[in-house]
Amino acid sequence: MKRKISLLLTVGIVLGLLLAACAKPTPETIVKKVEVTRIVQGTPITEIKEVKVTRVVKVTPVPTKVVTEFHIAWPYTPPPQGHFNTFVSDRINLSIYHPLMEPPLFGYIWHDQSWMPLAGKEWKWLDDKTIQVKLQVGKWSDGSEFTSKDVIDTFDILRLQDTSVWKQNILTSVKAVDDHTVNFVLANPSTIAPRRILRLVPIRASSVYGKWAQKTRDLIAKGLTPNDSEWKALNEEFNKFRPDDMVVLGPYKIDKNSITESQMILNKYKGSFMADWVKFDRLVNYNGETPDITPLVLARKIDYATHGFPPATEAQFVADGTRIIRAPLYSGPALYFNMDVHPFELVKFRQAVAYVIDRNENGVISLGKSGKRTKYVVGFSDNLVPNWLTKDTVSKLNQYEHNTAKAEEILKSLGFKRGSDGVWLDDKGKRMEFELTAPAEYADWSAAGENAAEQLTKFGIKTTFRGINYQQHPVDVRAGNFQLAIRNWGAANPHPYFSYDTDLNSYNATGGEQAATAGKGMDFPLVQKTSMGKVDLDALLKKSGQGKDLAAQKAVVNKLALAYNELLPQIPLWERYGNNPAPQVRVAGWPPDGDPIYENGPYGDPFVTVLLLKGKLHPAPSK
Repeated sequence: MKRKISLLLTVGIVLGLLLAACAKPTPETIVKKVEVTRIVQGTPITEIKEVKVTRVVKVTPVPTKVVTEFHIAWPYTPPPQGHFNTFVSDRINLSIYHPLMEPPLFGYIWHDQSWMPLAGKEWKWLDDKTIQVKLQVGKWSDGSEFTSKDVIDTFDILRLQDTSVWKQNILTSVKAVDDHTVNFVLANPSTIAPRRILRLVPIRASSVYGKWAQKTRDLIAKGLTPNDSEWKALNEEFNKFRPDDMVVLGPYKIDKNSITESQMILNKYKGSFMADWVKFDRLVNYNGETPDITPLVLARKIDYATHGFPPATEAQFVADGTRIIRAPLYSGPALYFNMDVHPFELVKFRQAVAYVIDRNENGVISLGKSGKRTKYVVGFSDNLVPNWLTKDTVSKLNQYEHNTAKAEEILKSLGFKRGSDGVWLDDKGKRMEFELTAPAEYADWSAAGENAAEQLTKFGIKTTFRGINYQQHPVDVRAGNFQLAIRNWGAANPHPYFSYDTDLNSYNATGGEQAATAGKGMDFPLVQKTSMGKVDLDALLKKSGQGKDLAAQKAVVNKLALAYNELLPQIPLWERYGNNPAPQVRVAGWPPDGDPIYENGPYGDPFVTVLLLKGKLHPAPSK
């Protein structure tokens, strides 16, 4: 009987081992309790015994989710100086990627002139002065509903700040029709108003900014204006407001705990109505200007960058197999004059300088294939000239081909002469020695400044180049603390109005949202004498965007183009095209060269944001 029980036990164990062996192999030793019956003096006695058994257990691995990332690069100011009040300076600003967090109502597609729904679902003209917008249904990242109130509060804070959409009398009111419908009422019919309102204003959360909007409305109810002390005090108080975090409507949100001096992470906000539009779990943004970002691109740590890489660096990228995307920016660097410095206020002198500088050489040295000499010199992109200027106007434009003999002739006609060392003396006998500044960290602009200084010096206008911190440089120029400077001309916008607003106002004491506030800037008067007679450039600028008669606007733009070409408030050196590296390690889906989406350019209506939001860019297949 003992042998029988022992045999049964052995068979059971063996069968158990065999069954276990059918599963996929992970050896495991366990202790089993087994009933054993034995006969003691003819009496059956059942006992529980512990038996060690080694078996093989099948283990099904739990799949690990791969977190998909798109690595980008944009300079930002980290805390404590950088902050989350996105209305004011020193904010944590990712510029072209900001619509992924606080989207405007619509995006804009250049090649077919269509509007891409973002925070807004659709829009239409109710009449010549009323734009109606239907809003998307969605929630902010703090759980609050997205409604008309968010839109109205956003625009009322812009009113508190006296920004251009109010300052230039474009809007008269913003009204809610219902929770998801808003009417924008204009002061006058305008073809530029849709872009000002629908595209250029990120919508912010009332849960964060609503109390400030209400305080603004309280001031309006009292009949106060931006000129009143109480209004200025509220604006100053608002500028010091520092929210703890950014509340977002778009598909990505900055992880504030991830922000360092070198990078930050933007995680997908899954509660966004846009969450399914984008294909990456998170964006990793690297901080820094060209010198900081170059080694990261070479190391394949960045998937896309818009910095102005020098030709030698671009050659390294290409040799490494990196694709370069070359799209128009519709702007570029220009030589700015401080008109308070003699003889820069003389039109003929500025024309002479335009003849001295070989703009083709300047562009190629600065940015290789992406620095294309301005041909027409009208203050807006050569790409837009066929859309706006008549053949007659184009025939009258001075293209300022490189001609030092012509420049010398002009200077002599002004009573200037060369000194014994070849350096020019002005009409007062003063030696012409100047300083030219540019943002030190902008490799392309710095190269343009250095080359321009060399060319001017070689001609006899002794010019010393000095690089200045890229954040300080625009402050200095707007304050008038410069002689010659490299700043931007033009604008990435289909309508020349925006380019002329940049050219005439952004670094001038004459006005504009970013106008000089601490000084005279370039101090260029907007009423000027020309070969066409006296012109009021400010009046022409405003008229160029008024009304809905495009033919009438084109007539004004033609007059502005001729005036700019003659007066040269600044000298556009070359038009920048992107030389944007896209290594295609983590990211796939970039359209081929020549795709019309690249007409959007890298900055104004950035094609990268459009491609992300349309889901065209997606994780590359794992290799």
